[in-house]
Amino acid sequence: MTFNDLQLLRNIQQALAEEGYEVPTPIQQQAIPIIKEGIDLVGCAQTGTGKTAAYLLPLLQTLKYAQGNEARCLILVPTKELVVQVERSLAVLATYTDLRWVALFGGIGPKAQIEKLQSGVDLIVATPGRFLELYSKGEIAVKKIKHIVLDECDRMMDMGFWPQLREVQEKLPQ
Repeated sequence: MTFNDLQLLRNIQQALAEEGYEVPTPIQQQAIPIIKEGIDLVGCAQTGTGKTAAYLLPLLQTLKYAQGNEARCLILVPTKELVVQVERSLAVLATYTDLRWVALFGGIGPKAQIEKLQSGVDLIVATPGRFLELYSKGEIAVKKIKHIVLDECDRMMDMGFWPQLREVQEKLPQ
């Protein structure tokens, strides 16, 4: 199987080809078609098997292009380091799209993150704490969010994020 067999948009396939990706990993082969269908999925695979691309590729395909100013996708991760890693993957995979995203995490002042939100985004990659902080300040509109990813959900639970995840869930549209 190739990425072409997964019927990804041409611009996404071009980004993959330029990065030298030819054959999807098992998690990508299994997850991408399911996510493209809009079906909820729990995926488990070892580190380094391409789990991030397994959810980013079909999300990029679904979102297709920049639209409006409010986010349509939320990706929650447990740490700043993982926010940065997912953002790097987005920068590569979304090279030939006009999709906009913001990385939200603590440890730095929120001013630049708020400015990016105000300029319009399609995807938010965030730690739960920073997401809730900026939401409570009225900086994040959630009514257009249709897709949510809990990356390393097991780790978030181990780290005690369950109350924050529940709070985020209560704020999102059904």
